[in-house]
Amino acid sequence: MCSATATTPLFSTDNHIPKSFTRLCKPFHSRVPTSISFHSSRPTFFVRATVVKWRCPNQTLPPNSDTGFQKKVLYLESIGIDSFSLIENHPKLVTASLDDIKSTVKYITGMDFSSIEFRRLVGMCPEILTTKVSDIIPVFTFLHREVRVIGSNIKHVINRRPRLIICNVDKQLRPTMYFLQSIGIEEVNKHTHLLSCSVEDKFIPRIEYFKNIGFSRRDTTSMFRRFPQLFCYSIKNNLEPKYNYFVVEMGRDLKEVKEFPHYFSFSLENRIKPRHKRCVEMGVCFPLPLLLKTSEVTFQNRLEAFVNSSTPLKTSPLWCAGRDIDQV
Repeated sequence: MCSATATTPLFSTDNHIPKSFTRLCKPFHSRVPTSISFHSSRPTFFVRATVVKWRCPNQTLPPNSDTGFQKKVLYLESIGIDSFSLIENHPKLVTASLDDIKSTVKYITGMDFSSIEFRRLVGMCPEILTTKVSDIIPVFTFLHREVRVIGSNIKHVINRRPRLIICNVDKQLRPTMYFLQSIGIEEVNKHTHLLSCSVEDKFIPRIEYFKNIGFSRRDTTSMFRRFPQLFCYSIKNNLEPKYNYFVVEMGRDLKEVKEFPHYFSFSLENRIKPRHKRCVEMGVCFPLPLLLKTSEVTFQNRLEAFVNSSTPLKTSPLWCAGRDIDQV
């Protein structure tokens, strides 16, 4: 574990610290260190102005890294990237080839990503900088040829999910695409953010969760096919509490969730609970889409309309399990 402790400005006297590295403090502001050492998976920084020291033991600088590391820092700073913050989160950058980094930057920015967009990509996924162009090209080829992402949409796809760039096509992307297609999600190009997810660690546990709470395999796959975003929700923090509230507090039929899996996309505290409680107070039971999808103004107008109406729909079991919002 790394720890941050306050320190006064200093220069390390360790033999493995390149003394010439201290010259880097002049061209830059307070972010540039006066010395640096590497002792495990994370580096030790001694910073002149920010008086913060990051320390981890037991790893020395690679041979001949003095000049190479300085050049790397200078290059990253020249394109607007906070190199030391990046190294803290991705230590592998220390030993990465500067030529490879430059090639990666040139290739990705050549795909029409602006400098601001590129910095955002790297901020979200630092591993991009240490991924070689020879490993990136197959990803773009796969997205275009097999996932059927049109060229003009590639940029949007990557901006939404930068991690796609560092995924292996054969081990990660293609198997995940096949799995999504196997449950009936044919237009994978509309759900490319799912391709970087693990089938074993993310998809299967969520499918099993719905089967365990009473849905058949067929109904479960139907729900994920209709609303693939379900794969992205936490079981503990999202699916479970919303399911419990639906069954225990709302007392509604699971068939409604099967037909409207989008229920899990709404905030429990800010949308589901408040609207359900208002319906209970008024003696009205709206179908889930009307209960949750409508704007606050529309919901309030519908609620008042039915409260003031003499229609028997307000207490009808068919109304509580209503399917067609247009009939309201």
